[in-house]
Parts: sequence; structure tokens; C-alpha cells
Amino acid sequence: MKPTLTENDFIWAADKLGCELAVIKAVAHVESRKTGFLSDGSPKILFEGHIFHRLTDGKYSKREIYKDISYPYWTRKYYGDGFDEYKRFKRAFELDPVAAIKSASWGKFQIMGFNYNRAGFSTPEYFMYAMDTSERKHLEAFVDFIKSTGLSDELQRKDWQGFARGYNGPGYAKNRYDEKLKKAYKIYSQ
Repeated sequence: MKPTLTENDFIWAADKLGCELAVIKAVAHVESRKTGFLSDGSPKILFEGHIFHRLTDGKYSKREIYKDISYPYWTRKYYGDGFDEYKRFKRAFELDPVAAIKSASWGKFQIMGFNYNRAGFSTPEYFMYAMDTSERKHLEAFVDFIKSTGLSDELQRKDWQGFARGYNGPGYAKNRYDEKLKKAYKIYSQ
């Protein structure tokens, strides 16, 4: 089993971001529930075929064989459990490794691979390798990402809508991401 977060890790992150401990725990809860890893030790991922389509200029979207890994619009139609996501990721990786890494969200905080630099890494590959080591690396990437995108103040104010918009994009309301964060925060702030 890969190393998981400790209470001290959460405290460290809250201190670095200047927010309440319950806020960090709420984000972790909403993004990955219990763990950042699958039962086989692989980091949790969610492969986004619309991102892969964009990063590869749609060249794989024209072939039926790739319809579940490269498509021009966001859909959850092809999402599967963690192991199914790896099957899709590995197929995309065989076609274009860098685009595949950038097209998945990774670990306990589900940071998109195309944000590798904002998460503190010089290459997508280093980002992927770090996500495979420990939840502490997931947390460090999260802290760096939040700082580099200026989302610390949303966490400090518990501005769930503002944070959700910045972290998950404009579709956050459709997925009720802000409501989920608020509900999780209530659990951890008691």
C-alpha cells in the first residue's frame, strides 16, 4: 500500500494555504473519497477524452476504434471504474504519451495532467511519476496548484462557488461541486 495522508499532512497544507483544516479535508473527500490510489497501488485517474482530442488535434477522433478515448466534447459516457480508466489511459498513452498524461486527472486531488507545471513539476512525466509515489505528493501538488492559480483566498473564505469554478471549470454547477464541498466541510468542521 502506498503512503497515505496523515493528520499532520493535512495540518501542513492548511497552514501553507492559510485556511481551515476542514477545508482541505473537504476537498480531499469530494475529489477522491477515501484514498488517492486503487487497490493495486495505481493512483486514481479519470481520463478525459475531450482533452485528448484537443491535445492531439482530433486526429484519433475520426476512427471508430478510438471513440472512447478521443471525442470533441465533454461527456461522462465513457467513464468507468478506476481500472477501466487505466485501460483507456493506456490505449491513449500508446498513441501519444504526453497528451495521455495531460488528459487525465490524477491522485487524491484529481489534478489534471495539463496542470503539471502549476502543480510544481517541470514535465508531465515527472508529475505522473510523483502521483505514483504517495498521497503526500498528491497533497504537495495540490498546494502548489492552489497557490499558482490564486485559489487560496477562495479556500480561506470558504467561497465554494468561486473555488469550484476555478478548480473544476464552468461545469461545476451542473455537477453540484460547490454543494458537495459545502456538505463535506460541515462534516469535517464539527
